[in-house]
Amino acid sequence: MRNRQIILYIAISLDGYIATGNDDINFLSIVERPPEDYGYTDFVNTVDTVIMGRKTYDKVLSFGIDFPHRGRKCYVISRSKTGADENVEYYNGDVAELIQKLRESSGSNIFIDGGAELVFALMQHSLIDKFIISIIPILVGSGISLFKPGRPEQNLLLQRSVTFPSGLVQLWYVKQPSLNKLSIAEIKA
Repeated sequence: MRNRQIILYIAISLDGYIATGNDDINFLSIVERPPEDYGYTDFVNTVDTVIMGRKTYDKVLSFGIDFPHRGRKCYVISRSKTGADENVEYYNGDVAELIQKLRESSGSNIFIDGGAELVFALMQHSLIDKFIISIIPILVGSGISLFKPGRPEQNLLLQRSVTFPSGLVQLWYVKQPSLNKLSIAEIKA
C-alpha cells in the first residue's frame, strides 16, 4: 500500500455538533473575524483527493461561491445520485472499497470533508488515519453530532494542539493501533 493518509479536517461546536438540527452551519463563521484560515491552506496543499457526503456537497453548492476543491479529484458519497457533474464524481459503492482503491493508487493525502454519515461509515472500518478537529467556542445545544453512537472504539494519540486568538482550538490526533491488536514485541518496545 502507498502512504496516502485519510484525514478528517472539520470544525465542530464545543458540544460536538457540525450543524444545527436544520443543517445550519452559521455558527462556524463566528471565528472568521478577523480573517484567519487556521492552517486550512497549508492543509489542502497536502491533499489531491476529497471525499464528502452528498448533504455536505449540497451545502457547499448553496454558498453560491466557486467550488473550493477545483483541481482535486472529488468524490461525493450518495445513495441516490450517480455519474458526475462539473465538480465531483458520485460514488454509490462501499466506501471502504473506495478507500482501498485510492490507497493503492499513487497520490497525496485524502481529505474527508464531512459529514457525519460519511465519518461514521469510515470509523466503522477504522479508516481515518488523522483527525484535525477545530473546536468553535460556542455551545449549539443540539443538532448533528460529528460522532454518531455505535462506532467502534478507536485509540488516538494527540500530535498537537493549537489555540488561536479567536478562541478556536485545533486538535490534531493520529490513529493508534488497538492495544489488543498489538503483538507482545510491540508492547515490550
